[in-house]
Amino acid sequence: MEEFKEYSAVEIIQLLGTQFREYRLRLNMTQKDVSEHSGISILTINKFENGTIGKMSFATFIALIKAIGYIDNLEYLLPALPESPYLYNDTKKVQRVRHKRK
Repeated sequence: MEEFKEYSAVEIIQLLGTQFREYRLRLNMTQKDVSEHSGISILTINKFENGTIGKMSFATFIALIKAIGYIDNLEYLLPALPESPYLYNDTKKVQRVRHKRK
């Protein structure tokens, strides 16, 4: 498993683009197929897969993931959290956590 915290946002987009290309190819989809399913231009898809896009909106990424049928895997990005015990504490108001000043 990659340690993504060590990468910049641009590097993560590049890694995702490479991974996206592998998924697309294994699904026997062309960039044109993905473009038609997502509404994203072939040029944008090409730049994403080749790591030259630099920045990409999350909405564009979602559209591409939907186009290859992997939208349900987004739950792994931010999985549901268990209920907090603070939700059941009626005696005290929940306060912000304050950090000591240095």
